[in-house]
Amino acid sequence: MPKILVVDDEPDIIDLAAMYLESEGFAVLRASDGVSALAQVSTERPDLVILDIMLPKMDGWEVCRRLRAESDIPVIMVTARGDAVDRVVGLELGADDYVVKPFNGRELVARVKAVLRRTSSENGEDRAPNEMRALTLGDVTIDPARRTVNVNGQSINMRAREFELLLHLLRNEGLVMSRDQLLDQVWGYDYLGDSRTVDVHVAHVRSHLQPSNRVRIDTVWSVGYKLMNESAGDSAGA
Repeated sequence: MPKILVVDDEPDIIDLAAMYLESEGFAVLRASDGVSALAQVSTERPDLVILDIMLPKMDGWEVCRRLRAESDIPVIMVTARGDAVDRVVGLELGADDYVVKPFNGRELVARVKAVLRRTSSENGEDRAPNEMRALTLGDVTIDPARRTVNVNGQSINMRAREFELLLHLLRNEGLVMSRDQLLDQVWGYDYLGDSRTVDVHVAHVRSHLQPSNRVRIDTVWSVGYKLMNESAGDSAGA
């Protein structure tokens, strides 16, 4: 039974989320502030955290930042505002998705299930053997089986979604991938967010590729992105 930690300083919000989640077979943990949320993550090890932004003692952004410094536990941010800035900040800190208050309980459950499905896929479940072989492009090597990335001789630590994005771009080297294609093929067809999350994650991957002398992500304006190798003779391979 997957455990979901719901963090909010409004008991009614936690009760609403718990009612819908428990009806779908999830076990629900509760926290009313950022400090106790981190403590529960440490002791209970939930499978996913639903995290409000406006919290006492420590806000949701700081909680998310600390979680990402230690683990890849999936996080869905909750905001009382529809402000795009809140959503982008959450994504930049490593959140996997977001919902806006007042949220629909069924939508929340759908998002939780979608994020958990993507997480299972990213961890290598149901992958064919040929999809797990190591690939090299220029001075970048990515090993799906070991979840490792090496850029110009340097071992790079990447978050789960960043890893999947780079892997997908490498498998489609030189091809222009639209934001909608990347959402569909990396985040999954059931992703309920918007395409701005792609831009945020591409920026993160670009920062990880900085040690490379040859491999870069190019922006194709009004279309999307493509991974390029400056040495035309190289291509992805085992």
